[in-house]
Amino acid sequence: MPPKNKKKDAADGGDDKYMRAARFGRVKNDLKMGFVGLPNVGKSTLTNILAGACHAEAANYPFCTIDPNMVQAIVPDQKFKYLANTWKPPSVVPAVLKIVDIAGLIRGASEGAGLGNAFLSHIAAVDGIFHLVRAFENDDIVHVDDSVDAIRDLETIQSELCLKDSETLSKVVDREKDRIRKEKQISRSSDPPLGETFQSAYDKCLKLIEANTPVQTCEDFSMGEVDIVRDFGLITTKPQIYVVNMSKKSFLRKGNKWLPKIQEWVNSHGGGQIIPMSCEFEQELMDLQDDKEAQKAYIQQCDEEVKKMGLSGPGFAVKSVVPRLIRSGRQSLCLQSFYTAGPKEVRAWTIMKGAHAPQAAGVIHTDFERGFIKAEVGNFDDFKALHKGEASMAKVKEAGKYRQEGKTYVMQEGDIVVFMHNVTASKKK
Repeated sequence: MPPKNKKKDAADGGDDKYMRAARFGRVKNDLKMGFVGLPNVGKSTLTNILAGACHAEAANYPFCTIDPNMVQAIVPDQKFKYLANTWKPPSVVPAVLKIVDIAGLIRGASEGAGLGNAFLSHIAAVDGIFHLVRAFENDDIVHVDDSVDAIRDLETIQSELCLKDSETLSKVVDREKDRIRKEKQISRSSDPPLGETFQSAYDKCLKLIEANTPVQTCEDFSMGEVDIVRDFGLITTKPQIYVVNMSKKSFLRKGNKWLPKIQEWVNSHGGGQIIPMSCEFEQELMDLQDDKEAQKAYIQQCDEEVKKMGLSGPGFAVKSVVPRLIRSGRQSLCLQSFYTAGPKEVRAWTIMKGAHAPQAAGVIHTDFERGFIKAEVGNFDDFKALHKGEASMAKVKEAGKYRQEGKTYVMQEGDIVVFMHNVTASKKK
C-alpha cells in the first residue's frame, strides 16, 4: 500500500489551492514559469539570480541559459541531496524549474503598445506567472511611470492581462457556434443555442474579467466548465504568484509601506500567494557564492543590522528567498519529484501531482510506460531511517517497507523507484 499522506501545514493550505490554480493548465511534466511586470522592476536580475542558484548542490549539472530569456533553476531538495551524498555517484541530476524572463509590459500592451502582442504571446507560452512588483525607491533606476506606486503597477499589469482575455473571450462564442453548426450540419446563417455548461463557463469568465480579477482565482467552476474554459486560451487562467521586490533595508526589517496595500489589493482581486524579497540583497549574496565564508560573514553582517533596528526573533532571521521562490513556482504548477538512485546516477524526475506509475515510468523512457509491468517503490523517510549508511535499499526490503505497485498506483512526493518493463518489438508481416 502507498504511504499515507502527511497532514498538510495549515499555513500552507495543503495542495488543494494549488490544484485549483493549475486545473486549467496543460498536463505536462515540462512546464514553465514566466516573470511578468513593468520594465525596470527587477525581472532580468531575478531571473539571472535564479539561474545561478544552488549550483554547488550539483556541480556537474550543465547549468545553461536555454536561450536569451529562458533559464533553468535547480529545485532545492534536501531529500535529493541526501540521496546524492549517500550514493556519491559520478552523475547527479537534480530537478529543475524552467523560468522565462518576459520583456517588460507597458500600459496599452493589449492594444499593441510596446511589444504588444509579442509580449502577450510570450505569456501565453508559459504555464504560470511570477508577477513581479516594484516596491523600492532608486533614483538610478527609472520607473516607466516616473514614480513608484505598487498598486498602480498591479492595476496596470492585471488590466492588460484582463483586456487581452476580454478580446479572446469575445471570439469564443462565435467559434463555439461554428463548431455546433458544423457538428449538426446546419446553415451558417442559423443561430444555434449554446450548451448550458458552455454558457455558464463563459458567463463566469466574463464576470471575473470585467472585475479585473484572474479567472484562476474562482473556485466556483464545475469540472465540465473547467474543461471548456481550458480551451478558451485565457491568460488569467494561469497560476500566479505575486513577488514584491523591496530594498535591502526593507527586506531586512521585514516591512515596507507597500506590503499591507499589496496584500489588500491581492485579496480584493481573488487572493494569491505573496512573496516579499529583495533583488539587491539576493544579488549581493549571490556575488559571494564562490566564497562560503564570505557569504556567512555577509549574513552575519545583515543579522547585526537587523539587531541595530531593534528587531529580534526567528521571524527576522536573514536568509535567501530564492529557494522559496523556486519551490513555490513548482508547487503552483502542481509538479513533484520521484527519484532513481544507484551507483552510477542519482536523479530527480519531474512529474505532475496525481501521475500514475506508468506515466512516471514514461518520463524516463516511453518504452518504460508502454511495457510497464510494475514499480518497486521505497519511501524516502523509510530509507533514511533504515539504511544505516548503506547505499542500498536492502535494509528497507528487510523491514518490509519496499513495495511492489501496479498501474493504478498514484506516485507520491519523494518515492524512490525502480520500474520493471518489457517491450517486445512487433513482428514484421
